[in-house]
Amino acid sequence: MDKNMFLEIWEYRELLYTLAWRDIKIRYKQSVMGFLWAIFVPMMIVLSGIIIRKAFSILSGKPMTLVDLASVMVKSLPWSFFVNALRFSSNSLIGNQNLVAKIYFPREILPLSAILASLFDFFVAAITLAIILAVAGISVSIYLLWVPYIFLVLLCLVTAFGLLFSCANLFFRDVKYIIEVLLTFGIFFTPVFYEVEMFGDKGKFLLLNPIAVVLESLKDVVVLHKPPDLFWLGYASLFAIISLVISWKIFHEAEFKFAESV
Repeated sequence: MDKNMFLEIWEYRELLYTLAWRDIKIRYKQSVMGFLWAIFVPMMIVLSGIIIRKAFSILSGKPMTLVDLASVMVKSLPWSFFVNALRFSSNSLIGNQNLVAKIYFPREILPLSAILASLFDFFVAAITLAIILAVAGISVSIYLLWVPYIFLVLLCLVTAFGLLFSCANLFFRDVKYIIEVLLTFGIFFTPVFYEVEMFGDKGKFLLLNPIAVVLESLKDVVVLHKPPDLFWLGYASLFAIISLVISWKIFHEAEFKFAESV
């Protein structure tokens, strides 16, 4: 990655916003619920998590607490964003074949616009979640100041994977099936509906997954009112930066072959 790549994207920022808004409108056009789908899908994931946590509490004999419920809610929302952003961004080049083949613009705009459209959904659902948590009695603390940084780490991870998979999916069309498998079963290896602490010291291995670090960090600062684990957050941050640099470099170097592969 170099400065010129960022400057070029900045020059085409209006195209980025236009494509993102187009994706948002297409996603909800002629749907009965409209923008309420941005709330419905994450809330379904939250509801699924609550049911699973209730099953855990029955099996363990420990009652489910408000903290347990809040933890599921807080972690389900960014996971939903990660899944949706990765799914749409990985198909962004194939879904815009005419643009890729006919006119010049930085091709990074396409996966970035898909991520930006998913970000809109996330913010709509996040506002709803914040209201629910406030009504439920989850108070605020100074540690909420960590939230923007933690979310920035998540955004870097999503962008890195989105760039890499969109590029791979263009050259190898069966990549989309691999992505769907990873997203479907990835939730079982990511502490969305359960806590790392449930597995004792062995649970630390789950934190090798940087998404798990992001989710656990958000739980710490939003629900438990304590600072995140700086060692693991540092690890996730470093992983996100390195992944973004490598993915962007791969995407940029393969860009001149895109028109031949659409």
